[in-house]
Amino acid sequence: MDMFRSPKIKNVDITAHNESDTSFPEREDSGFINEGDLSFNGCDLLFSGKSNFTVSVEGNIGSGKTTLLEYFTDSASVDALPEPIEQWTNIQGQYNALQLLYEDPKRWSFSFNMYAQLTRVQMHMKQHIKPIKMLERSLHSTRHCFVENDYRNKTINGMEYGILTGWYDWLVKSEKAKVDLIVYVRADPEVSFDRIKKRSRKEEALVPFSLIEDLHNLHEEWLIEQKDFKPPAPVVILDANKEYDELKELYETHRQEILCGCV
Repeated sequence: MDMFRSPKIKNVDITAHNESDTSFPEREDSGFINEGDLSFNGCDLLFSGKSNFTVSVEGNIGSGKTTLLEYFTDSASVDALPEPIEQWTNIQGQYNALQLLYEDPKRWSFSFNMYAQLTRVQMHMKQHIKPIKMLERSLHSTRHCFVENDYRNKTINGMEYGILTGWYDWLVKSEKAKVDLIVYVRADPEVSFDRIKKRSRKEEALVPFSLIEDLHNLHEEWLIEQKDFKPPAPVVILDANKEYDELKELYETHRQEILCGCV
């Protein structure tokens, strides 16, 4: 879907290229930069005057977020921070919280999300050592996708939902979760589910397709439709249904946008 929608940013002229694409509703306040047709020369224009940026790579389980981080890991300007899987699977040397979550989500969703929020904030608060701090997901997707999904599917109750959203709201107001750009690695649920099966992580053996479908829909609501919540930063949308070699070409083509001009 080759569409470009502009964020409300001062002194930057970003215009739509493909007006015939009406797959998503137009919004005056949306901030989209689609991978199809980009009309500006570098995100350095968007972030004029800044020297450090936090880029959050968002997307479904199995969508290809890790692939993107790995591609930019060797860049001199990027400090890539993958999801803290080792922390989630080895709490105090004896608890695999991620596996427990998938085995019994109703029992463990609240506990896992509390811990996930902590580890996300630790990623956000890590000191910049390079111009780009690239996060694999953020505190924001924990709230708007994973916590929201648990509440809708009744694996957390109203009180637990209130506690988790209360923590999120306080952390955001305390400026513990700032991001400058979101890169949405967008893949169809079927593609993501197939990749999960192929990579065969033991904790993901019990992941049902319904979860992948639900999470896809929540990412769409949050980052595309903006039904209830607006993204905290402009959004670059990448078509991650491509094969690996095509993805590498895509990342290189849009390196300047993904890295906020720090190429």
